[in-house]
Amino acid sequence: MGTLDIDFVRAQFPAFAEPSLKGQAFFENAGGSYTCRPVIDRLSRFYTQRKVQPYAPYDASRLGGEEMDEARARLAAIMGVDTDELSFGPSTTQNTYVLAQAFRQWMKPGDAIIVTNQDHEANSGPWRQLADDGIEIREWQIDPDSGSLSLLDLENLLDENVRLVCFPHCSNVVGEINPVTEITAIAHSAGAFVCVDGVSYAPHGLPNVGDLGPDIYLFSAYKTYGPHQGCMIIRRALGEMLPNQAHHFNAGVLYKRFTPAGPDHAQIAASAGMADYVELLCDHHGGPEAGASARGGFVHDIMREHEVALLQPLLDAVKDRNTLRLIGPSDAARRAPTVALALNREAEPVAAELAKYGIMAGGGDFYAHRPLQAMGVDPDQGVLRLSFTHYSSQQEIDQLLEALDRVL
Repeated sequence: MGTLDIDFVRAQFPAFAEPSLKGQAFFENAGGSYTCRPVIDRLSRFYTQRKVQPYAPYDASRLGGEEMDEARARLAAIMGVDTDELSFGPSTTQNTYVLAQAFRQWMKPGDAIIVTNQDHEANSGPWRQLADDGIEIREWQIDPDSGSLSLLDLENLLDENVRLVCFPHCSNVVGEINPVTEITAIAHSAGAFVCVDGVSYAPHGLPNVGDLGPDIYLFSAYKTYGPHQGCMIIRRALGEMLPNQAHHFNAGVLYKRFTPAGPDHAQIAASAGMADYVELLCDHHGGPEAGASARGGFVHDIMREHEVALLQPLLDAVKDRNTLRLIGPSDAARRAPTVALALNREAEPVAAELAKYGIMAGGGDFYAHRPLQAMGVDPDQGVLRLSFTHYSSQQEIDQLLEALDRVL
């Protein structure tokens, strides 16, 4: 595997050539990434040439529908699942609420769901609300010092009443990458389905969900270089078992069963640009010539290799400072490049100070009240979050470290 060509990567993102952003280093990617050129081009083309109701026989409509189908087929192939196992919705939070409604109808009082207090609220709150219908909610709790989840603790929570286990691929503040395959195997052996929130992981390389094994995998396209859509994989066995949430005449189409509202045609079509981008990176770096999942896996790995190399110096620079607490692991190989720092003061004004040095970062709770509270961090004070992805450069890391020295 060769080294990521950072100049080639950044050339695929118009933001890096934008005069108004010159000199600024973007470190709030966990809130939403820059959009790659293939997505922008496809979105512009759809709004210009295809902005009609899709799937009719005339050309503009037919081509619009074909582009929507292309997005689903290509992204599903990269992630190792069947085309109709991937559906789109307005956001991951909305998708999760729809799923929770389906489980509300399917489950009965006394059944149980396991959630964590490591999650962003989107993969916790909707499930917790099922307690109003007599569903037992069991909390898989993090270690208050490390923020980690223990597999032994999960095993102690599981029994014949548990129908679903929900957890993040990695937390948006803790950053630690959880062992999805191992957790899924433990849950499945107890007869439970698995729902994984991949919002904070997918931007660092689309995972092969087929290999990982969960029944549900959720992520956000707008954090993965794409348009503002939530992407939801539901494996067939579970998707056909849960009650239909869409129009009755769509019940027989798996990717429509959990999309009760009309989809955003243009944004779905533009999501094929995410697959275009993966293909561009694979070809440029000499990846495998065939197999969508193999090519996606190659791109995943070169992204991660680049990120880990940039992340470790940042972790080393902050882990031993007396004036802050690094949330999550200090080993870059164990985490995503989403670094939350608990300071001895309110975080948002510190982010404002960093902006004076060209650092675009955020301060706050990031909808992660539960993990912050569990780790003894006041959500009102929040954390300074420094998040980047594979298109970040060594120069930007140096700029960040210099700015941190001045501000902290």
